[in-house]
Amino acid sequence: MLGNFTYHNPTKLIFGADSMDALADELASFGPVVQLVYGGGSIKRNGIYDKVMAALVAAGKTVVEDAGVMPNPTVEKLYEGVRIARENHVDLILAVGGGSCIDYAKGVAVSANLPEDVDPWQRYWVDFDEPAADLEVIPVGSVLTMVGTGSEMNCGSVITNHATKMKVGHVFADARVFPRFAVLNPEFTYTLPRYQMVAGIFDIMNHITEQYFSGTDDNTSDYLSEGLMRSLVAASRAAVADAHDYEARSNIMWCATWALNTLVACGKSTDWEVHMLGQAVGAHTDATHGMTLSAVALPYYRLVMPYGVEKFARFATAVWGVSPEGRTSEELAAAGLDAMEAWMREIGCVMSISELGATEDMVEGIADSTLVMQGGYHPLTRDEIVSVLRASL
Repeated sequence: MLGNFTYHNPTKLIFGADSMDALADELASFGPVVQLVYGGGSIKRNGIYDKVMAALVAAGKTVVEDAGVMPNPTVEKLYEGVRIARENHVDLILAVGGGSCIDYAKGVAVSANLPEDVDPWQRYWVDFDEPAADLEVIPVGSVLTMVGTGSEMNCGSVITNHATKMKVGHVFADARVFPRFAVLNPEFTYTLPRYQMVAGIFDIMNHITEQYFSGTDDNTSDYLSEGLMRSLVAASRAAVADAHDYEARSNIMWCATWALNTLVACGKSTDWEVHMLGQAVGAHTDATHGMTLSAVALPYYRLVMPYGVEKFARFATAVWGVSPEGRTSEELAAAGLDAMEAWMREIGCVMSISELGATEDMVEGIADSTLVMQGGYHPLTRDEIVSVLRASL
């Protein structure tokens, strides 16, 4: 392994079918006012809301509800959450849902105690500042109902600004932004629509490949990534066949957490250009995050493959079991991406941005919204961004 790094993750994970039994005890460590964050109301229909409320009541909490968090949380919603937190002097933000709810909760947590004349969007998602040392960051906890983002155990927060056509993720360096705890019950993911489940699965896969396709040294993180990818592929096939396969859903949930809790990034430069492309598509279409990634991933990886061909060849053999016999490194690398494409089609990933509402006349604007990252095998030129997007139509 090359380079220097510090690994620290303070999030407490409570995993399994009985994990909700521990929620009331976890809540006891925090103050009396809880801002309960959730999305469109599905948790009320499937009974999760009642379970959470029972734990909040048992812990003696005063609950302030903050519902309506959308799949791509907007800056306007962020401002609303900040207002709720300020007016109610919130002690804990409890996010019940998937990555969007947790990302939003973190955004509120770092913004609520800013001076009122400071715009949190500008401070954190444009200037990428960190919370001041003397700023109170509201603690965040989560009950996970949709897997994919890994937000339950990381410092990332993605917010969308439709006015500027920007969807920006800030991975905070401040450990106070990590959720203090996360309750992970795989059974809570059973009722998720198949489209959302598959979107989450590809989000997990891409989180791993974004970190894997960087560097050329013999790195333990790459071996961990290969194991996670093999587990995810096997579990995804089982979950698509039977959405109530507990073993499959539990493995997917565990893969999602470890794919993006900073572990497999250790010693890596990491890429993240697929996410920049996908987030730009999402800023213009408001499409489901995981599907924006699946739509652009293969054209991007086929473009950069010649610059990192040995890692792509390793990906083919270590993850997909492609035999190297009789193949050059270039042929092996291409076969690995073909194998990934076959799997993506098998489980039902979106394979083009046109399926998400993007059109040819939107390409230049999406390219303008795409940030260029430097950690992968080949930083894209603007012309290459446009070519990837056109290949994704």
